[in-house]
Amino acid sequence: MAAAKEKLRLDKYLWSIRLFKTRTQASEACDKGRVKLNGTSAKASRTVNVGDEYEVKTEHRKWVIKVTGLIDHRVQYSEAILHYIDLTPAEELERLKFQSESFHTGKRLSKIGRPTKKQRRDLEGFTGDE
Repeated sequence: MAAAKEKLRLDKYLWSIRLFKTRTQASEACDKGRVKLNGTSAKASRTVNVGDEYEVKTEHRKWVIKVTGLIDHRVQYSEAILHYIDLTPAEELERLKFQSESFHTGKRLSKIGRPTKKQRRDLEGFTGDE
């Protein structure tokens, strides 16, 4: 764990608490203005302090986090969540849940598999393909 007086970069912190898969992605998000402190964009080199609240937009969701502890290396998820509090509004979580339920990848359902030869012949006969 990082000492309280040690400086910790924002991109390194976001990577270590597992909001981003790589430190480069965390740095790019800061550069593109997707990480905000008090409504203003935060640079990747900004020093993180306990008590800071950040709005972070990742590829899949929007986070509002409050820093409760500093950590400078990547650890497993169960330990990483001890270093921040998730303050994301409930309506954002509901939107995310609805979005994931309504999203269809086009992937076949499990246990259905490919059509049999007979089913393929029936389909070809129905569509007129030969």
